[in-house]
Amino acid sequence: MKLVYASRTGNVESLVNKLNADALNINDADGIAEDYILVTYTDGAGEVPFEVDEFLAKNQAHLKAVIASGNMAYGDDNFCKAGEIIADSYGVPLLYKVEDDGTDEDIAKIAELI
Repeated sequence: MKLVYASRTGNVESLVNKLNADALNINDADGIAEDYILVTYTDGAGEVPFEVDEFLAKNQAHLKAVIASGNMAYGDDNFCKAGEIIADSYGVPLLYKVEDDGTDEDIAKIAELI
C-alpha cells in the first residue's frame, strides 16, 4: 500500500526511506485517489501538524491507517499523540508508534504491517 508522509525534521522521511515502500511526500500528494497509510510526526506537545490537518481535510476518503513518529522527551502522554488523534478522528487504526526514525526492529515490524 502507498505511504503518504509528512516530515519536518527528517525523521519520518528517513523512516519511510528505510522501508523501501511506495511513498509520496504529503506536499506532492494533494488529490490522492488511492488507498494510503499516513506516516506523520507529532508536533509540539502532542498536536497534529498543520500540514497534515490540511491534507486530511481534503484527502481523508482513502486514508486506511496511520503510523506516528514522536519523541519520548515530550512524555508518555504526548508520545505519538498525533497518530492517536488522527486514528480517533478518522476511524482508522494506529498501526505503530515509533520514536524518531525507528530502530531496525521498528522497521522490521512496520514492514510486516504494511
